Amino acid sequence: MANHPLVTMAKEEVVINNRSQEFLGEPITWKGTVTGRANEVDGIAAMQIPVAGQKAAATVIVEGKKFGDEWGVTLLEIRPKNGDQKLSLTADLAARSGVETPKFDPNATQSTSPQTAPPPAEITIELPPGLPGQE
Repeated sequence: MANHPLVTMAKEEVVINNRSQEFLGEPITWKGTVTGRANEVDGIAAMQIPVAGQKAAATVIVEGKKFGDEWGVTLLEIRPKNGDQKLSLTADLAARSGVETPKFDPNATQSTSPQTAPPPAEITIELPPGLPGQE
């Protein structure tokens, strides 16, 4: 679990992100066991990674979805152990990596596709003589 691609992406972002450095304090250390689940068949994963800095101890939450052969982060946040306000890094990671997970919009209008040709006015199906299965 500790070597999962989502864990690697999450750790990289937390270490280089200015907001997480300010939030946790430096140096940032990874202590403890990575927990969670990763389903390669369904392509869904959610993991918790213990992290500590000079200012705070917290848990990094990373969730993701597998598209083809690649994992993409759908949620990345730091939740402090003391219950203070969490820090979301999802948008930061998307901006840095250039990959943005589309958000669901229930009010979005359906995109119109180019006009397709109308069906034919008449269709003729010719069947062989006799009943099926008889010779």
